[in-house]
Amino acid sequence: LISANISAMTRASMKSSSPDTGKDAPETAGASPGGEPGGGDPPRFMTVKQAAAYLQVNEKKIYSLVRDGKIPASKLTGKWLFPRDLVDQWLLESSHGGLLTDRIVVAGSDDPLLFRAITQVAASLQSKALISYAATGSQLGLTLLARRRADVCGIHWGPAEESYQRHPALIRQYVQAGDWALVRLFRREQGMLVSPELWSAEIGVEGLFQRGVRWVERQEGAGSQRFLRELISRHDLDPADRRITGRASTEREAASLIAMGQADVGPGVRAVANEFGLDFVPIGWEAFDLALHRGIFFRRLFQQLLDYLRGSECQRQANMLGGYDLAELGNLVWTGTD
Repeated sequence: LISANISAMTRASMKSSSPDTGKDAPETAGASPGGEPGGGDPPRFMTVKQAAAYLQVNEKKIYSLVRDGKIPASKLTGKWLFPRDLVDQWLLESSHGGLLTDRIVVAGSDDPLLFRAITQVAASLQSKALISYAATGSQLGLTLLARRRADVCGIHWGPAEESYQRHPALIRQYVQAGDWALVRLFRREQGMLVSPELWSAEIGVEGLFQRGVRWVERQEGAGSQRFLRELISRHDLDPADRRITGRASTEREAASLIAMGQADVGPGVRAVANEFGLDFVPIGWEAFDLALHRGIFFRRLFQQLLDYLRGSECQRQANMLGGYDLAELGNLVWTGTD
């Protein structure tokens, strides 16, 4: 986890957490030009020895924290440096009873595997902490994140191969994005949720746009709706040809309308189709990322969620649902500094 991306993330967090005085803050506080403390506070960027003294632990423990990716640090010409502002923030975020460290609100796009993971983590925590999930769609989730109504937002916005450009471009629309990071969870197989026995390969995707086929539509700002629009454009189809008989706020709501006979087809991922016993027409793969405030990344509760997602039980559920690739889980996609 301690990588070039983490280093950039810590530098940017340090900049955003510095008070706005109208001029640059000094590089050190109470430090000599050589970076050693001069009897006052530790320098702004601490060495391993200084960080150990600051945290009142031995140097071996500092190296252990670095190795486990648990303390914000940057490696410069072979030497570890620890931004004091971020170390202070890390202590607040990870301490018991710290700044709301016992709760995380996840908003944004709906996903069956993420929902199961959050449910299991919440069940294991019982009353010790709260982690909750509100499926709002990608863009509304980002708005909630920007207004600090949510801590984390799930997003998916087009083909997986373009996600390293599209996802940062999407969140840069928010002025708060300089304080955010993007963490990859997985790739998902996106396509069409279809009523059983309605579709066959012979009729192709175009057959789903025939007159009489009933569609359930997603709300504006949903990643699935974006994916559908690009499909329509790629096949030179007319969206006005669709007969819309229902609207859904989540992929699972769309699937339930199809399963109950209220519609025949709608956009969604393979995992949702399998959950509801529907047929699935594959269109392509997309990336599912989490946008979050950088301080949340170091929060113990968020790391517990990542640990569960990496575990064997989550992999078993991913295989059961189908349409998942967890090879990049936990990778930092963007740190707000690119």
